[in-house]
Amino acid sequence: MKKHPAVFLDRDGTIHEEVGYLSRIDQLKLFPDTAEALRMIREMGRLAVVITNQSGVARGFFEESFLDEVHREIENRLEKEGARIDGFYYCPHHPHSGNPPYRRDCDCRKPKPGLILRAAEEMNIDIGRSYMIGDMIKDIQAGVRAGAPGILVRTGYGGNVVRTDLPLYVAPNLLDAVKWIREQEAT
Repeated sequence: MKKHPAVFLDRDGTIHEEVGYLSRIDQLKLFPDTAEALRMIREMGRLAVVITNQSGVARGFFEESFLDEVHREIENRLEKEGARIDGFYYCPHHPHSGNPPYRRDCDCRKPKPGLILRAAEEMNIDIGRSYMIGDMIKDIQAGVRAGAPGILVRTGYGGNVVRTDLPLYVAPNLLDAVKWIREQEAT
């Protein structure tokens, strides 16, 4: 079976505004260019897969069921704009905060590549032809460790990142990052 290229996306600060720990639906504000970027990913024949740390579960800020609610809301808003996300993968753990089973060192918490590797296996993704886009160096590290080069966006926490030697490219926002991927494919 042919494997698909993908764009792995961090969630908070990459596809929607960073608010610390998003704990209410009314805090969810997609960036204005998110739907266009996702449509472009699909037009390039790539899957769009969210890879996100959500230690707010471990810390007791919200339940896992709330994450499902947020992801459904994101899907609903994107669908109205003709865009979609093919999969959501999240890590609810934290190595030092919370109680078992959420307080633990796991392989799915970025910068470890576990979520990307699991998504690749479950969704038949060719990691070597994929990219990771995020607003933190740990997003980029997870992509690189899995075999997908990383692109740092300056939205969310990305505006504060000084170290820029690791990302393949630094973009002002998600749409610019996706346009850069498209340009790479054209060459």
